[in-house]
Amino acid sequence: MRILGLLAAVVAAAVLTACNPQPPHAPSKAAASPSAGPTESAVPLHITGKGTKQRPIRIVQARGNLRQYELLAHTYESNGAQGTARATFSDVHVTFYGQSGSKLVADAPRALVDESANTVTLLDRVHARNSNGVKLECDQLVYSRDTGLLHGTGNVIITNPQGMRATGNQFDSDITLTQTRMQ
Repeated sequence: MRILGLLAAVVAAAVLTACNPQPPHAPSKAAASPSAGPTESAVPLHITGKGTKQRPIRIVQARGNLRQYELLAHTYESNGAQGTARATFSDVHVTFYGQSGSKLVADAPRALVDESANTVTLLDRVHARNSNGVKLECDQLVYSRDTGLLHGTGNVIITNPQGMRATGNQFDSDITLTQTRMQ
C-alpha cells in the first residue's frame, strides 16, 4: 500500500510539472551574436497571384487611419522578404487619396510596389484623373508613400476641365495636381 501511495505521489508530481512548465530562460548577452540583425533572419519569398474581373487583386495601403492608396490588378508577382519586397502588378487601377479628401484615379498596364523605397510606380503610359476633373498622362508615375507626392516622367500632358493643356518631360505635384511644377 505504501508503494502505491508513493507511486501516486510521483505521478501527481509529474502531471503537475507537465501542466505547469517553467518559462524559458532568457539567453545570456554573451551568447547573442552581435552580427545577427532582423533583416538577416527574414526569409525571402516568391509569391504570385491572379485575380479576375469580378474579383481583382486588391491592395490597400494606409498610414494610421488615413488611406494612402487602393490598388486593383489582374496579376502580381512579389519577390523578397517582408518589409523589403518588390511586387509587380499588371492591368493596374489605383486610387490615391490626399489628406484633404482629394483623389487621383490612375490606370496603367504595369505597376511596381517597392517596400524598401516606399514607392508605387505606374509604368507604360499612365492615364489619370483627379477629383476636380484634371487629366494627367505620362509614361511613368511615381507615388511616394513617405511624402504623398507624385513625380511623373516622359511625355507629360496635364489638361484641366476648361481645356488648358500643359506639356513637358517631367513634373512634381500633390494628389490634387494644383501644386504642380513641370519641366
